[in-house]
Amino acid sequence: MHVRAWTRKAVALVAAVAATTGLGVVGAGTASAADRQTFAGSVPGWATAANDQGAAAADDTEEAEIYLPLRDPKGAEQLATLVGTPGVANFRHGVSPQQWIARFSPTQADFDAVLKFLTDNHLTITAYPQSRLFVTFRGTADQLGSVFGTSIHSYSFAGQRLLAPSSAPSVPATLAGKISAIGLDQAKLLTRPDSVPADPDAVPGGSAVKRFAAPAPVVDAPCSNYAGEHTATVPTAYGTTVFPTNLCGYKPSQVRSAYGVQSLVSKGINGSGQTVAIIDAYASPTIEQDVNTWAAAAGEPGLAPGQYSQIVPTPAQFLDKDLCQQPSGWQTEQTLDVQAVHGVAPAAKILYVGGYNCGGGLDVAMSKILDGKLANIVSNSYGNGTEALPADVLAGQNNLYLQAAAEGIGLYFSSGDDGDDAALNNGVAQPSWPSSSAWVTAVGGTSMFIDQAGRITQETGWGSARDQIVKASDGSLQYTDPLPGPFWAGAGGGVSTVTPQPAYQRGIVPSSLAKGKRVVPDVAALADPYTGYQIGYRPIVDDDTLATGDYTNATYGGTSLASPLLAAQVALVQQQTRSVIGFANPTLYAIDRILPWSYRDIVPPSSPVAVAATSPSTGKSFLVTFDQDTSLQTARRYDDVTGIGEVSFTLLNLLAQGRH
Repeated sequence: MHVRAWTRKAVALVAAVAATTGLGVVGAGTASAADRQTFAGSVPGWATAANDQGAAAADDTEEAEIYLPLRDPKGAEQLATLVGTPGVANFRHGVSPQQWIARFSPTQADFDAVLKFLTDNHLTITAYPQSRLFVTFRGTADQLGSVFGTSIHSYSFAGQRLLAPSSAPSVPATLAGKISAIGLDQAKLLTRPDSVPADPDAVPGGSAVKRFAAPAPVVDAPCSNYAGEHTATVPTAYGTTVFPTNLCGYKPSQVRSAYGVQSLVSKGINGSGQTVAIIDAYASPTIEQDVNTWAAAAGEPGLAPGQYSQIVPTPAQFLDKDLCQQPSGWQTEQTLDVQAVHGVAPAAKILYVGGYNCGGGLDVAMSKILDGKLANIVSNSYGNGTEALPADVLAGQNNLYLQAAAEGIGLYFSSGDDGDDAALNNGVAQPSWPSSSAWVTAVGGTSMFIDQAGRITQETGWGSARDQIVKASDGSLQYTDPLPGPFWAGAGGGVSTVTPQPAYQRGIVPSSLAKGKRVVPDVAALADPYTGYQIGYRPIVDDDTLATGDYTNATYGGTSLASPLLAAQVALVQQQTRSVIGFANPTLYAIDRILPWSYRDIVPPSSPVAVAATSPSTGKSFLVTFDQDTSLQTARRYDDVTGIGEVSFTLLNLLAQGRH
């Protein structure tokens, strides 16, 4: 009754507030010479003399990607803003792909000129979209250096050996204005799935699959099926020796109950008539079989005929498997995404689109959805880990997200699993791209405790510090580090180094935090693997043949779980309200301005929250302390761990009603 009484006034206020907002975008620049156009913004910042390992082998083959400029970039941004802003005439009146392409995409003549340039120079074209926004291609280091007037060197960055141009690449002046970015570096191949297993050593899969015989644990800490089911005795911490144990992995019914949608699903608000698209790299060979086995074991409906579909490359077309962590490394991501969506919205259709690799292949997968408008909800549980891509490349990729917003398609991106990402970026804190784009909804993470009745008893920001418990020489138990122990994993977030602050965040994100930049995340959902979600799959045991092993269950989390959980709830509310939400951020922040109670604000706990956990595979025991997310901190109202806060069905209903 309280929500209904507010609805009409809330929607009007949301529209009035949000109508004043606009968005910032990543910028890119070019430089020109008399006979060639050079692209200084296409060299990554880490391609420095200090990181230079010398010239790449002449026959090293790598992927490259050229982005083409929009014909009217300001017009594209204005249209995307209008479609996403409540209270204006264009609100939620997205254009068709054909309309967007006809108005903003590069001309066919310009695209053909770029394509001819590449083929005339004997580079191998991999793919390009109907929108003509980019071309992915391959060549040897020697070819790429010669064609683009540079040399390809090997650089040490983020613990990897990556290829990149040693100087600004260039093209003949006849192509001036037809190209906006030349991606000759391998930074995009650092893109990783944002899923985290609760027991990393136990995860089967890959060509070097291992089985572990666990020694006897030093602490008897069986996992709990619901919060508080079991406790364990550990060395004194925070004034006590008894702590609850970690969760075994929630079932779909528990998650639906916690989010307040269980009764709705039982009444037919189950995602029917909605399609959630999921993008990852590669493809699991057993996904439909796995979902049905998992669903049957959990007492859930399996996939109906035609409910799941996929657009994926053949295994022979999988590329860059070593740099991209292999198909087995992405299998659990796809499984988690699909089973999370199916668990919360069991009647929604699921479209899985797999990239041929974790670089340009993901752009290709995204464009397949956008150019055909195959879904209006797209979950993306991956990220680069940093923003350390060339500025021109970021701007080129950002054009895809502009296209999505203008078409009325909502892109939900996981915010990452490594906190402020400083450890991945030579000590520089920054959020993970693409979650830091102003045109996507970045989903952070929480640790959620659900009791036997399906109620949330406690929730913190996801940031887990682990202190191992060992047996001393005298037989007593002790911690290996001062409490709370070293950081293990946590929701990604923080202040962007590349994206200006979008207007929708002004007045909500503290200026002392933002300092004129976009801050990640926007909202949050369940993510912590120690309060995670149980999945089931047949692990790939050979990444060449894609042979699989026996069916197994595992508990997973990460913001990879948060993103599809949010996407599934959006499907439910779109069904109930017969609406299409599209790009959600302007409305999300406008709601927070006037109805902050509609979010579950995740604040620092009044006293430390921790669980005891023992790895079934290694026997190692830990005290896991929550809300310890590197330099990121939860706070009242907006924070850089959970954003505005945890989503609720009440909030999503208000979000949907923004169409009025």
